[in-house]
Amino acid sequence: MIALLSLILVITLSLIIVRIGATALEMTGLSKEVASFQAQSAFSGTGFTTSESEYVVSHPARRKIIRTLIFLGSAGITSAMATLVLTFLGRSRGEATGYLVILAFSLGGLYVTFTSKRVERWMKRWIRRFLNRAFPELRVYDYTQLLGITHGYSISQIRVKENSWLANRTLRELELDREGILVLGIYRKKGDREVYIGAPRGDTLVKPGDVLVCYGPEKVLLELSRRTTGKKGDREHEMAVKEAEIRRIHEELEA
Repeated sequence: MIALLSLILVITLSLIIVRIGATALEMTGLSKEVASFQAQSAFSGTGFTTSESEYVVSHPARRKIIRTLIFLGSAGITSAMATLVLTFLGRSRGEATGYLVILAFSLGGLYVTFTSKRVERWMKRWIRRFLNRAFPELRVYDYTQLLGITHGYSISQIRVKENSWLANRTLRELELDREGILVLGIYRKKGDREVYIGAPRGDTLVKPGDVLVCYGPEKVLLELSRRTTGKKGDREHEMAVKEAEIRRIHEELEA
C-alpha cells in the first residue's frame, strides 16, 4: 500500500510541477496554450522539435524554466516507474486487482481536479503570487513576439538625408501609415545634444538629420530608407500604399 500511495503522490507532484512550469512560462509572455504544451513536453521529455519550441528556448528566462522541468521530469518519471513496479511486484491477483482499481479511481480524481476551471484559476492565482515573490525576473516583455518581428515586421532607424523623400514634410503629409509604417519616435540634434520626440503627432515636421524610429514590414522600411525626393519618390509612395492594401487583405484572410 505504501508503494501505491507513493505512486499517487509522485503523479500528483508531477502534475503540480507541470502546472507551475506552465504558469511560469505564461508569465514570460507566452500564450496559455503554448506555455502549457511546452511545459508538458519538457517535463515528459518528449522533445518536440518545432519552431515554437526553438522560439521558447531562445530566451534565457524560459530556457531556465525548461531546463528545470526537464531535470524534474527525469526524476519524476523514474520515480513513477520504480513505484509502479514495486506496487504490483509480488502481489497476488486479488491484491493487484484492488490496487489497480484504487489507482484508476485516483487517476480519475486527479484528472477531474486538474482539468477543473475553478481549480485551475485557484492554483494559477497562488502560483503567480509565489513566483512573483520568489522570481521577479520572470516578468519578461518579449518585444520580438509582441511586435511580430518573426513574421516579417521590424523596427528600423532611418536617417533623413537632404535629398530624402521624407525631408521637410510633416508626418501627416507623408502618410506613412497608409504604407503600413508607424513612426514611433524621432531622434533630433539640437545644438550639442540629442533630444527624443516620442510618439510624434501628425503636424511634426521631419527635418534633414533626424533619425526616425519606424515600425512596419521589413521590406517597406528598407525601400523607404532609400527613397529620394521628387516624382520618382512620390510614385514609389503610391506603389507602397497599393501593396500595403493588398498585404492587409492577405493578412486578414490568413487570420
